Amino acid sequence: MRLAGGLPEAGARPLSAHRTAGGKLLAVLDAFTRSRPALALSEIARAAGMPLSTAHRLVAELVSWGGLERSDDGRYRIGLHVWELGALAPRALGLREVALPFMEDLYEVTHENVQLAVRDGDELVFVERLASREAVDVLTQVGGRFAMPPTGVGLVLLAHAPVDVQERVLAVPLQRYTPLTITDPRRLRAVLADVRRTGFAVSDRQVTMDAVSVAAPVTARGEAVAALSIVVRGTSAADVRAVTPGVRAAALGISRTLDRARG
Repeated sequence: MRLAGGLPEAGARPLSAHRTAGGKLLAVLDAFTRSRPALALSEIARAAGMPLSTAHRLVAELVSWGGLERSDDGRYRIGLHVWELGALAPRALGLREVALPFMEDLYEVTHENVQLAVRDGDELVFVERLASREAVDVLTQVGGRFAMPPTGVGLVLLAHAPVDVQERVLAVPLQRYTPLTITDPRRLRAVLADVRRTGFAVSDRQVTMDAVSVAAPVTARGEAVAALSIVVRGTSAADVRAVTPGVRAAALGISRTLDRARG
């Protein structure tokens, strides 16, 4: 599993003799991650598993197209054209437009981190986040990937994911972020069952030791399509008790609006 877009540090990906020209371009783009947003040409070639000369040609094409940008230090970063295209993704676009008014209401009342996430495969992707400077720091960013088990939104998405997705996630070693991170699959199964029963999830300092979150599912035609959460500075699950009704009400409002919009 690739956590938060993590790039393997152990060397180049194997070069496939049957990889198409398009596949090679995508491999170049896939070399960039949340943890390594700027890469030298040699690093791109190694990560993409291709000769330096091939990487040089493809990078030049991407720079010309606007998919990559070259900084003054000679390193490359993802260009604005890629961001513009990503913003058109229909699942995130329509959902974000519907959810934003509800998220803004939550933010105005709490001035805490308000987050919206969707599941993509065995991970989650954050599609929107509102926060003040005084809000607790979080490890998430809009467009960033993260593991599902430790986060409030992830617990909701995993609880409502197909059984095969749940089994894949629980079959691999679960990463420990803090001493409170749940890494026992049996205990996590019980938590997921509780999320389905209660209609919300609480992540008590499972990602950082100063943050507690509460999340609720956003549904469309009865299917969980996203999760909405508030993350607050806290030292126990009780610290989100006061905001839990607001999160659940906002998630329900988004869900009803999505159903009306989709007829």
